Amino acid sequence: MNLGLKGKVALVGGASRGLGRASALALAEEGACVVVCARDFGALETAAREIAAETGSAVLPVACDLMRPEQIDRLVEEAVDRFGRIDILINNTGGPPPGLFLDHEDAAWDAAFQGLLMSVVRLCRAVVPAMRASGWGRIVTNTSFTVKEPAEGLILSNAFRTAVVAVSKTLAREVAADGITVNCIAPGAFDTDRLRSLFAKQAEDSGRSLDEVRAAWEERIPIGRLSRPEELAALVTFLCSEKAASITGTCLPVDGGMLRSLL
Repeated sequence: MNLGLKGKVALVGGASRGLGRASALALAEEGACVVVCARDFGALETAAREIAAETGSAVLPVACDLMRPEQIDRLVEEAVDRFGRIDILINNTGGPPPGLFLDHEDAAWDAAFQGLLMSVVRLCRAVVPAMRASGWGRIVTNTSFTVKEPAEGLILSNAFRTAVVAVSKTLAREVAADGITVNCIAPGAFDTDRLRSLFAKQAEDSGRSLDEVRAAWEERIPIGRLSRPEELAALVTFLCSEKAASITGTCLPVDGGMLRSLL
């Protein structure tokens, strides 16, 4: 299937590992030029080098803390300086610390607000005007299954990722006539560093072993296993394609059937 992505320019957040790296690789495999960003430049540079070698596509690594507005401005500026434009934006950030409602003071709420919600707002605000002028654009945001079924012990993620979906839904209607689609993906349990850190926290709190915690999660998933990052990346890539031009304003779960909600 020709997805029509050859020569497009994609900006991918949190791309040094996990779901972001898998998404950057999948887009590069389709011939897109990719700008990858993360805070850890060493890991990011390694990922960029490996993606470029594997795909033959141009990959630009830019160190960026997406909680800092001035670094987002610089990220977009470097991307446009190198490739002339940004056609595709993949919003992907690490999750906030787990905890119950009374575990978090204002500082934790403020950090989650900046990292999960305002990073998406600022990146979208930076790329939408040029996408609108060109008559084409794709914005895909990784959220979490918690936007459809709030999870115990993840109050910060539950709150702010749900807000991201609301912003995305509203933006999708505002820019649809300009050839821009805006969608969210709600990942379930993926075999990533983030999920392994949550397993470790749950093991510590419950006195169970890591293997026991992982097995309990896998029992909740109808496919019987954790999902693989490349499985989510395949959907990201399709939503960025010409084939998905009429899919906008959605939030699609990739969860192995774990969610019980109808919508």
